[in-house]
Amino acid sequence: MTNTESEITADLVRNLLQEQHPDLAGLAIREVAGGWGNQMWRLGDELAVRMQRMDPTPALQLKERRWLPVLAPRLPLPVPTPVRFGEPSERFPRHWTVMTWVSGEPLDHVSISRGAHAADALAGFLRALHVEAPAEAPIATDRGAHPRDCTDGFDHFLHAVALDDLADDVRAVWDDAVAAPEWEGPPLWVHGDLHPANVVVSGGTLSGIVDFGDLFAGDPALDLAAAWVLLPAGMASRFFDTYARADEAAIRRARGLAAMKSLFLMLMGQNGDRGLPGGKPHWGPVGRAALDRVLKGV
Repeated sequence: MTNTESEITADLVRNLLQEQHPDLAGLAIREVAGGWGNQMWRLGDELAVRMQRMDPTPALQLKERRWLPVLAPRLPLPVPTPVRFGEPSERFPRHWTVMTWVSGEPLDHVSISRGAHAADALAGFLRALHVEAPAEAPIATDRGAHPRDCTDGFDHFLHAVALDDLADDVRAVWDDAVAAPEWEGPPLWVHGDLHPANVVVSGGTLSGIVDFGDLFAGDPALDLAAAWVLLPAGMASRFFDTYARADEAAIRRARGLAAMKSLFLMLMGQNGDRGLPGGKPHWGPVGRAALDRVLKGV
């Protein structure tokens, strides 16, 4: 079996359910647009099936199975929680998981109109998530590092997007983040991938957080970058006031990481405009708006 989207169909999902969880096989199945490493299918009104697709290993999905049931009960916003496990079989030799469905629309398709409420909701969520992780918690291997260890990635994004008019200003934000002191506290739980496609909105404000495949224990600055990447202009200050746990160094690191995330979103949009695999045209304006917020500071 090769890594192609066409191999995962509603019929395949239903057949897998009939084999491993027949009591769920009669529920309506609808494809959910988006997703790369995993593909999502709605299952009835309250569940979803998360199918391993482009991820080369099941590690991220198995991580969600292990830790989301531990974290979800104390988080103030809905998150997907595994309820059934699908194991590799002859029909589909990869992992899949039945999870609770988080209602709302992804932020990359809608906007936040209640900015203050969303800032408070995000700060409350991260305050609850950012607690000391146990010794057996996963450690990040490709993200969550101090900005100085991510300079190659930042340079790549900056050059690829070619922001001639803003490049010096963006570089200054990054250099300040690189110069900021390291995180000196214990490793905290960190979502690790808070961007507009991984949060959902309803009623004009944040209503849930999804995709915990990059969950790790470490420096919370990567999550704090969401103050600029997710929230409307002018809301970063309110977010940090409500969060109330970020010192100056953490904010500097977070702002630099937000700049890098914004450039990544812009590059994905650029790739989409060019018709490249994995590109998302609508992410370009989302990333540019986030970068404008980063440049305005707190």
